[in-house]
Amino acid sequence: MRDCNVRMDKVFIILGGINAALAVALGAFGAHGLKRVLTPEWLTIYQTGVHYHLIHALGLLCVGIIAQKFTPSWWLNSAGYCLLAGIILFSGSLYALSLSELRFLGMITPFGGLSFLLGWGFLVTAAFKEPS
Repeated sequence: MRDCNVRMDKVFIILGGINAALAVALGAFGAHGLKRVLTPEWLTIYQTGVHYHLIHALGLLCVGIIAQKFTPSWWLNSAGYCLLAGIILFSGSLYALSLSELRFLGMITPFGGLSFLLGWGFLVTAAFKEPS
């Protein structure tokens, strides 16, 4: 069973690193490429997506590092999957919303926020359930 966890710790570290790099690239694109294209309102929405993207990319890295130390568990794996889903749903919807100005895309964002909350909750639960 440990082999499954070793694989998942690497997966979450890789996903965290990729998402952190992507968040930095998208942030630079927003600051330099979109500054003259988007209104301040839409740019703020875009920057919120970048902000949460980077924070939760670091969360994925944490899940991967913690997975190296903890006993394999559904709770820990679910934490990583939920953080990834949150990045896609929350940040992705804000990127799409700000670039397209299609306001209905904002209906997706709360599902990403819920995914973030579940991810952090699953991480806390994994810590409580970890044998001493």
